[in-house]
Amino acid sequence: MTQPILSLRGISKHFGGVRALTDVSLDLVPGQVTALVGDNGAGKSTLVKVMSGVHRPDTGQYLFEGREMHVTGPAAVAQMGVQTVYQDLALCDNLDAVQNLFLGREMTGPWWTGFRVSRAAAERRAREVLKRLRLESISLSRNVGAMSGGQRQNIAIARSILWEPKVVLLDEPTAALSHSAAAQVGDLVRELAAHGLAVLVISHDIHHFVLDNTDRIEVLRLGRNAASFASGTVTGEQVVNAMVGGNESINRAG
Repeated sequence: MTQPILSLRGISKHFGGVRALTDVSLDLVPGQVTALVGDNGAGKSTLVKVMSGVHRPDTGQYLFEGREMHVTGPAAVAQMGVQTVYQDLALCDNLDAVQNLFLGREMTGPWWTGFRVSRAAAERRAREVLKRLRLESISLSRNVGAMSGGQRQNIAIARSILWEPKVVLLDEPTAALSHSAAAQVGDLVRELAAHGLAVLVISHDIHHFVLDNTDRIEVLRLGRNAASFASGTVTGEQVVNAMVGGNESINRAG
C-alpha cells in the first residue's frame, strides 16, 4: 500500500472539562477515499479542524509526508497542501462561479496595470479545473445563488483543488442534497482520488454514499477510534453497530 501522506498519531483534544478526542490515530493515503463516520458528538468535526489547523491538539503527532509538523494555523496547513471544504461551503450567492473560485485569491495583471483583476485569466484557469473534474456543464457567469445544491457543492470542491493540493477534507458534502446530486458528488470524490489526492469525507449517509464511494471507513465513538473497515468488505449494519457501541461480534461477522 502507498505510504500515508497525512498521519495523526495519538491525538487528544479537550475543551475545558470536555474531552473531544482521546488518543485518536488516522492515516490518509494518496489515491484513496477515507470516510470518517460516527454519531453526533463523536469528535469528527474536531478531528477535521485539527487536520486543517483550526485547532491545535493537546497531545499527539501530526505527520505530513513522513515528517512531524508543528501546525501554526489554517494558512500554514493550506500552504502545505491540505484543503478543507466545510459544510457551509463559504460561497457568495451574489457572485458567479469564477468569482467564487478565486474569492480572496484573485488573479491580477502586472504592476503597470495597477494589479487589475484579470477576468480572462481566471476564466481560463476555471475552465481547466472544471474540465479536469468533468464539470464543464457548470456556467461560469451564473450567480451561485441561482444554482442547485449539487452545483454549489461542486464549485466548493473545485475551489479546493485550484492550487494543486495533496489532501482534500470534505465535511458532509452530501448534506441536504437529492439522491442524484449526492451521486454526482460521489463521482467527483472518486475523480479526486483518481488524480492521486488523499480524500477524507465526513458523512452520515452510510448505506449509500459511504459504502459506494470510499475505500476505507474509520469510525469514531465518544472521541476515540472505534473501528476500521475496508468499504468493499463491510455491511452498513457493521458500521452503524461500531458507531453506537453495539455487539462486537457483529463487527467481526463476514
